Amino acid sequence: MSDQKPPRRAPHGWLHALVAVLAALLVMAVVAALGLWAAGAADLPGGAFPSVVAAVVVMAVGGSVKLSGDAGAIAETNADLSVLPLSVGLAGALVIAAGFLRPLRHRAVAGASELAGWAGRIAALWVLLLIGLGLTAGHEFAVALPEGQVSDIGELLDASPKVGFETEVPLTLVFGLLWLAGVLAVALLVSRGAPLPARLLRFQESVRPAAFAMVVLLLSYVALGLVIGLVVAATKGHAAETLAVLLLGLPNLVWLAFTLGLGASWEGRVEGPFGLPMPQVLDDVLRTPENSTLNLSTLAEYDGRVWWLLAVAAVLVLSAAFLMAARSPARMRAWQHAVHMAVALMLTVLTVCLLARISAHYGLSLLGIGDLGGGLSGVVLLNPKLWTALGLALAWGLVTGFIGSLLARRVQRHGEVETAPKEG
Repeated sequence: MSDQKPPRRAPHGWLHALVAVLAALLVMAVVAALGLWAAGAADLPGGAFPSVVAAVVVMAVGGSVKLSGDAGAIAETNADLSVLPLSVGLAGALVIAAGFLRPLRHRAVAGASELAGWAGRIAALWVLLLIGLGLTAGHEFAVALPEGQVSDIGELLDASPKVGFETEVPLTLVFGLLWLAGVLAVALLVSRGAPLPARLLRFQESVRPAAFAMVVLLLSYVALGLVIGLVVAATKGHAAETLAVLLLGLPNLVWLAFTLGLGASWEGRVEGPFGLPMPQVLDDVLRTPENSTLNLSTLAEYDGRVWWLLAVAAVLVLSAAFLMAARSPARMRAWQHAVHMAVALMLTVLTVCLLARISAHYGLSLLGIGDLGGGLSGVVLLNPKLWTALGLALAWGLVTGFIGSLLARRVQRHGEVETAPKEG
């Protein structure tokens, strides 16, 4: 008889992929539903709530939800919305990353084909999920015109406005797969216990500590914002509105605060009944006829406490630099830490700038002229001054990376060996 044992089956088959994908969907749907419920969306007419939840999940993973409108024969509605509910996306990213990494733990090296096969199983099920969400996320609402002359004109000309939304499934599949690829790639880069193909092992000492530090930095901002938000909800009133913001857009706000603390500037405008939900100071700065600049200086004109964002950024970014240096090999020099931190922080700020942008508009016009019912029209725009933000991130990274390396010298790090004392 042969003593050879049958080859061990890979612990990451289709069942594991299905569990990971369904768990991510469940978490995102729960977070989205609770946030929308707190925002009052449970009272939407026509049983629209499940469709709105599906649409929020689609948007959270980068999918494309198209707004549409109809206002009769000689009137028209126009609307567009480009915003990512990052609380929902972050929750799903953490769950699916954990599901992806779990079968790979306690491994030193994995072949590229093995990792590709495991990621491919998740991606295949993810595509089916996105198609299902895309077919579910669609609804149409009737919009009531303001009482008075506007309402009478609307009835006379049969200009009864309707606005709805539907998922653009092809674009959703493209961006949803890009979102998934980004999540899985970051998960592999961050986790020390995840195996890499042999050809990539030489990069892990320089890339993994920096990637881990940046993820910790972003999650630290989220945790700090969550604590502050819960305190505000418990003590300042408007608890439901605050919880809605926390459950739908907390990273949108705290990562914006992160870039502002670094000194970055954003441009935007708020018009009409729509606006940025909290804090009020953002709406105050941006509610102008033309685009306004949003930075620490303009915010400080309304509330001097915003200068604390600079102090928070200094503490957390320096802590991230120290963490990166402490997890890096001891032989790495201070200037190398500075370069790694600068590159990592620039990529992080770039990601935040791309994810936290907002563009929303709704209007109703008659014969293509003006807005019918000024109370219904609104614009919310917020875009970063990208090159300035990246330049500031480069400077912050070089300085904090160098200082963090000096501070980490007192910490025993990977690659160091304690020398036994000589016996006299």
